[in-house]
Amino acid sequence: MTDLPPLREVIAAHGLSASKSLGQNFLFDEQLLARIAAVPGDLSGRNVLEVGPGPGGLTRALLRAGAKVTAIEMDRRCLPALAELGDAFPGQLTVIEGDALKIDHDALFEGEPYAILSNLPYNVGTALFTRWMGGEAWPPNWTSLTLMFQQEVAQRIVAQPGGSAYGRLAVLAQWRGTAKLAMKVHRSAFTPPPKVMSAIVHVTPAAMPDGVSASKLEQVTAAAFGQRRKMLRQSLKGVPGALDALETLGIDPERRAETLDVGEFVALARALST
Repeated sequence: MTDLPPLREVIAAHGLSASKSLGQNFLFDEQLLARIAAVPGDLSGRNVLEVGPGPGGLTRALLRAGAKVTAIEMDRRCLPALAELGDAFPGQLTVIEGDALKIDHDALFEGEPYAILSNLPYNVGTALFTRWMGGEAWPPNWTSLTLMFQQEVAQRIVAQPGGSAYGRLAVLAQWRGTAKLAMKVHRSAFTPPPKVMSAIVHVTPAAMPDGVSASKLEQVTAAAFGQRRKMLRQSLKGVPGALDALETLGIDPERRAETLDVGEFVALARALST
């Protein structure tokens, strides 16, 4: 194992501090970081995308696991620390300065499969997740998502029908993927400590149901959960054909969105996709 100075020393040496505007919170516990890197299984020789590596805490855990890491970082203050890490693991780390929301991730790996692991910056986490889980093309080039979120967001991704946490994120994650809560991370593990607890979500692609348009499913869930306190007959009336589809499928229009399971949303989207 490559000997590296403690993360706190690296941050002090480069005069780094977490940027509130970039949603940064640094993790220093290397045992915890190694556990996160182990969630998707053996990474030796595998391509990994990391968004927002900061000074490289999770990055060093991924490199020690043998991964070939491509890291996207928009905070140029962190680039010298990441360059040092690249020198310590020759040929394993590629750092790209830029905004992950504006970069074609598949193009970075030239069509090869890759895993995504990231302590996501809080201010872009949900936007990146919905991008990775969206679109008509499936299965994706990524093989798994192992992502740190605020615990509340993580619970929304793995939620089951019937509760207040269940909504668009749950349907998006579960209609053609398997989502689980891999571990919780206490706020005290971060510097500076965020106001909320965090959690690691692990998602793997599953088979995409036949005859369903992803955009149609997104339209239906946006309408249904956009007015989640209203009955479906009210929340879906603006979606052409939706009320007729409810009747055809035998779904009571007086139900509310949070009572429909993922399969029912898929059936509704399929009826509207034909």
